[in-house]
Amino acid sequence: MTIHALLVERARECGAAPALRSVGAPARAPLTFASLLAHVERAATALRGAGVRRGDAVALVLPNGPEAATAFLAAAAAATAAPLNPAYGAAELASAFDDLRPRVLVVPRAGGAAARGVAAERGVRVLTLDVPDGAPAGAFTLDGVPPGAAGGGAAPAAPDDVALVLHTSGTTSRAKVVPLTHANLTASARHVADALALTPADRCLNVMPLFHIHGLVAALLASIAAGAGVACAPGFEAPRFFAWWDEVAPTWYTAVPTMHQAVLERAAAHAAVIARRPIRFARSSSAPLAPATMAGLERALGAPVVEAYGMTEAAHQMTSSPLPPGARKPGSVGRAAGPAVAVLDAAGAAVPAGTLGEVAVRGPNVMGGYRGAPGPDANARAFAGGWFRTGDQGYLDEDGYLFLTGRLKELVNRGGEKIAPREVDEVLAAHPAVAQAVAFAAPHATLGEVVAAAVVPRPGADVTEEALRRFVAARLAPFKVPRRVLLVPAIPTGPTGKPQRVGLAAALGLTAPLRDDDDAPAAAYVAPTTATEALVAGLCAAVLGVDRVGADDNFFALGGDSVLATQLVARVADAVGRDLPPFAFFEAPTVRALAAAADVAAADAAGGVP
Repeated sequence: MTIHALLVERARECGAAPALRSVGAPARAPLTFASLLAHVERAATALRGAGVRRGDAVALVLPNGPEAATAFLAAAAAATAAPLNPAYGAAELASAFDDLRPRVLVVPRAGGAAARGVAAERGVRVLTLDVPDGAPAGAFTLDGVPPGAAGGGAAPAAPDDVALVLHTSGTTSRAKVVPLTHANLTASARHVADALALTPADRCLNVMPLFHIHGLVAALLASIAAGAGVACAPGFEAPRFFAWWDEVAPTWYTAVPTMHQAVLERAAAHAAVIARRPIRFARSSSAPLAPATMAGLERALGAPVVEAYGMTEAAHQMTSSPLPPGARKPGSVGRAAGPAVAVLDAAGAAVPAGTLGEVAVRGPNVMGGYRGAPGPDANARAFAGGWFRTGDQGYLDEDGYLFLTGRLKELVNRGGEKIAPREVDEVLAAHPAVAQAVAFAAPHATLGEVVAAAVVPRPGADVTEEALRRFVAARLAPFKVPRRVLLVPAIPTGPTGKPQRVGLAAALGLTAPLRDDDDAPAAAYVAPTTATEALVAGLCAAVLGVDRVGADDNFFALGGDSVLATQLVARVADAVGRDLPPFAFFEAPTVRALAAAADVAAADAAGGVP
């Protein structure tokens, strides 16, 4: 099916029902499904009059809102839509134009100066989008079409034609160009609508950008596929979110975790709106949602939170948690919801339930391959035996629920120990003083990489770096404890609100490799107080190659690792003449704790107490 055919079907079945609304402008009438089809056909004809043909890219540099939605639909119906972030500067736009080679550029009457300049340099025709006074939401005209140009008679798009080209988010490497066909997009739209049981009675409050696959498919196309309405906000603005909620009376909204966290922080102050305008569910996708945030949202909103797993290359949705009464498992992104999902080993073979591997998908929503992929083998690496390899690590449980542990390229390689940053994220996010946390790899002089983390404290919270490190140390293995916890007012994100984990170390100034003598926060030295503590402190200093170690210093924070810890425990055991359980030191890696374990072992051997 094509996007135009989908619009024709909805206009026939739901013609008088509202399709698009404008958020923050209640005086504007909604655009019905019948009017939406008519408008898209007029705009597509205008694009053809400007010389656009099937296969040509139409660059859209537009602010979020209903006109961005209808412009996307019209460009896809006439040729290939190429929506770009309106916040891009000239250099970013130039790179995108060089990748996409658009036939025309569509910009608003006010704004788009950088895009106009890049188009002029490349000889690209500029069409100006105007919103007539009194026009319903999403209706516009296009200025810049040559007078008398004929826009009719073009052959309609076919399901296998490319309807949309997007760049990947580029959080782990250079962004790639993803071409998605009409068949890809309409299949994914139906997958989302089916997973969420959308009906014409539903209304989505869309705060996601309409230059990103999440907003285009999960909010816009899925709503159209179900004959449901969608209200297009000018973007996500946390202070205005609940006013929009009250205006629109949505039955659901979809967002990324950073947006959900902002909603959660303001929910208590808007309990009356939530009670007056109850929603059926909230949806989260595009990045992992911390279980603590999910639980808090469900309590505050009085509605289930459905977590989904998607990516641009699959036209968004791959898995989804089921709605009640289906089980939603904390930490899981649900079960396959459209395409088939598998977990593969390095050779491309499926692994048993509970086994870590690379997540892979195949189905009608999955792209056929990158366009102009970097390197001759990029597409060959991306596909294996008909499966698209996502680059994400995870496992399927016995019930088919998928659990993600992180991007393979985001794993922290600490001297050979592979650490999934998401695990650290979730522990930090469970601290009552933490609003948001993102763990990442920081360079280390001897270990190669160590874990670091950026944390946004809750307003008014009094928390320290060392307190957070102790909190993690009590819940995770020592080698997973961040060597640095940076308290920041905000975490750098991409244009869709997704934290940019790769490159975060450089963004936060951790460019010089940490060393064993400077990668832990300074702490007051506490001298050993017993003979056993003095013995252990001396052996610990010898193993680490440092001058002295205090009774309460963390062995791993001083540069120790599992190999050195085993050596230390063995040396202490030899010195006291008693075997010591090595796990005790890993649970409490200080001189004081190891000395106490040695004293207990000695007392047990003597049949007394220490």
